[in-house]
Amino acid sequence: MSRRPSRAVLGNLIVMVLLAVAGYALLRLHLGETWWQGAPPARYWQGALLATALYALACTALWWRGRPRDDAPSNDVAPLLLVWSSQTGFARELAERSAEALRAASLPVRVRGLHEVDAALLAQSQRALFIASTTGEGDAPDHALPFLRRVMSTSPTLGHLQFGVLALGDRSYGHFCAFGHQLDDWLRQHGAHPMFDAIEVDNADPAALRHWQQLLGQIGGGASELPDWSPADYQPWPLLQREHLNPGSSGGPVYWLRLQPPPGSDAQWQAGDIAEVGPQHAAASTRDWLRERDFNPELPLDDGRTLLDHVVRSHLPSLVAPGDLPGLLAALQPLPHREYSIASVMAHGALELLLRRQLRADGTPGIGSGWLCDHAVLHEPVQLRLRRNQNFHGVAAEVPLLLIGNGTGIAGLRAHLHERARGGARRTWLLFGERSAAHDFHFGDELQAMLAEGALARLDAVFSRDGGAHRYVQDRLLAEAATLRQWVEEGATILVCGSLQGMAPAVDAVIEQVLGADGKEALLLAGRYRRDVY
Repeated sequence: MSRRPSRAVLGNLIVMVLLAVAGYALLRLHLGETWWQGAPPARYWQGALLATALYALACTALWWRGRPRDDAPSNDVAPLLLVWSSQTGFARELAERSAEALRAASLPVRVRGLHEVDAALLAQSQRALFIASTTGEGDAPDHALPFLRRVMSTSPTLGHLQFGVLALGDRSYGHFCAFGHQLDDWLRQHGAHPMFDAIEVDNADPAALRHWQQLLGQIGGGASELPDWSPADYQPWPLLQREHLNPGSSGGPVYWLRLQPPPGSDAQWQAGDIAEVGPQHAAASTRDWLRERDFNPELPLDDGRTLLDHVVRSHLPSLVAPGDLPGLLAALQPLPHREYSIASVMAHGALELLLRRQLRADGTPGIGSGWLCDHAVLHEPVQLRLRRNQNFHGVAAEVPLLLIGNGTGIAGLRAHLHERARGGARRTWLLFGERSAAHDFHFGDELQAMLAEGALARLDAVFSRDGGAHRYVQDRLLAEAATLRQWVEEGATILVCGSLQGMAPAVDAVIEQVLGADGKEALLLAGRYRRDVY
C-alpha cells in the first residue's frame, strides 16, 4: 500500500532545506577574507529579512494545514470524533484517509490527535473512532502520555458514547496491539458502547484495513464509494446458482448465491470468514456508455484486457472528452469491494452467500448487490477473494454456543451451525429475527430439520410483522434472561451477526442488563462475546 509523506515529514524536510541554505551562507562568509567587522551591507540585511519571512511563512503554512479542523454539523448530526495515536505517522495517515471516507458519505468529522483529547471532548461526542498504534513493549505512542495521565487516570461516565477501535501493531513483537486493546478496555469499563469489536492490524495488513474501510462506509450510512486502500487480488469464482428466497416479502429481495472455487485453487475458509466481492457494472450498459462517447469497447490494452474489461470494474467518470482514451484511463477509479458473510462450510463444495438487494436513494441498485443479484451471469466468473475473520471463528464442539442474528445475518450463523453439526456439537442455541415467517424465514426448513435431529438444542425465531409478544431478537433474548444466565454460567460463548445500526446495539444492551456491566465485560475479555456486524 502506498503511503504519502506525513505533514511532520514534510515539515522536517523544509526545515532541513532552510538550515542547509543558512549553513551554506555562513560557510561562504567563513571562507571570505574576514568576518564582518562593521555593520553588514544593506543587501545582507535584506537577505536575512527575506529568509526570516520565508521561514515564518513556511511555519505558518504547516500550522494551517495541520490545525485541528471540525466539519459543520450536517442535518443536526454532530461531528464524529476521529482520534489518532501514532509513533511513526501511519495512524495519523489512516485517520486522514478515514476522515476522507466518512466525509464522502456526508458525515461530518472532527479529527484529533490523542494528545488533544480531554474529558470534555469525550463528554460532548456521541460517536468516536480511535486509531491507536503500539510502540516499544506494549506502550502508547509518546504523544499519548498526556491523555494517559489526565484522562485515563480518571473515571468519566461514557454511557452516551459509541466507539470503535483500530489497533495497529506487529505480531512479531510481544504485547501485540496492547495499547489499542488498553484503550478499548478503558472505554468499555467506563460505559462506552463498542459499535464493533476492536480490529487488529498486523503490520499494515491490507485485509484488516479493507475491513475497517468497509465499516467506515456502514457508519456513514452506506458503503463507501472510495477505491480500496490496497490493490485487488481477486480470483474468478464461477456463479453456480442464484435463488430469490423471499418473493412477496415487504422487505428488500434476498438472494441465495452459490459460487464454485476456481479450478486448481487452494481456497480455504471456515465458519466466520468473509467473502470480498469485486463488483462490476452490467457489460451491456457499460458497452453502450463507451460507444456513446466514441470509445471502442473491444479495444485491446497493453495488459491484454479490453477497454470494456477495465471500465466495467471502475466508477464511470463524468468529465471525459469523447474519444480521449488517455483521459479516460487516467480518470478510472476501481469500484470498492463489498463484504459478505460466508453461509457455507467447505464440505458443501461451494461458497454460499446470502444478501439483500440494496437500493440507493434514487432507486437504482447498489453497486455490490446490483451486480450479484441482477447482472452477474450464471456460470460466468465473479471476482472474489477470501478474508479470514479470526475474531468470529467458532468454538470447540463441547462448548455451548449461543448464535444471535437478524436478516441476512443468518448467513454467518448458518456456517457455524453446519460446522458444529459436523463436529457433533449438541449445545447450540439459535435466536433469529426477520419480518414475516411466511416470506422471510431464510433456510427455515433446514433449521427445523437441525432442531429435530438434535444439531440445534434450541431455536427461537421472531418476526416483527407477525405480531406476538416478541417482535425483535432483543425482546426474545430479554424474555429468556434466566436461560441466558444459565448458558453463560455453563461456559457458553455468544456470537452476534447482523445489523450494526439496530439489532447489535439492542442485543448488547440486553446482555448488559441481564448479566450486568461487569458480567458483560468478563465475557468480552474472555473472548466469549463476539460480533460480526455490518
